[in-house]
Amino acid sequence: MIVTPIVTFIMQRTSFANLRCPAGRALESVGDWWSMMILRDAFQGLTRFDEFQKSLGIAPNILTRRLTHLIEEGLFEKRLYSERPARYEYVLTEKGRDFFPVLMTLFAWGRRHAPEEDLAFLLGDAVSGNECRPVVVDAVSGQELKPENTCLLPGPAADESDRERIARMRAYYLGIDA
Repeated sequence: MIVTPIVTFIMQRTSFANLRCPAGRALESVGDWWSMMILRDAFQGLTRFDEFQKSLGIAPNILTRRLTHLIEEGLFEKRLYSERPARYEYVLTEKGRDFFPVLMTLFAWGRRHAPEEDLAFLLGDAVSGNECRPVVVDAVSGQELKPENTCLLPGPAADESDRERIARMRAYYLGIDA
């Protein structure tokens, strides 16, 4: 008889907490797809553990870990709503509410790339009921942001290596030999 060993791999998650890139830091705050789905449900009015669990079909231990992470990252505030037994609700903070445009952009991207017949939900205007189609625009110019019209600029923490990388990327997009 041949015995095949079972090999278990433990994936060590990389932390982006110390990155100087806003996108990396944002990913560290949100965490993973469960967190985004929890946030989605919070924007639909869910606040209680059992509501999130029922909506998502998520295991209680995973939901507990994700809610704890979202609280630690400042996206949710945990509030006692019943003393006997102790029961809590999870309420979006200002930082959590600021995630809404990110989620709407993800929703729009998913809507654009999913077969029409697979869509159970569309995004709509709350007053008119008409479908909405989110786009990302610059708050100053009102121009839609696309790869073709954006670039990175050095921030306050940029070192020489960062500045060189930014210059190379900008030259590439402008079609200039760097």
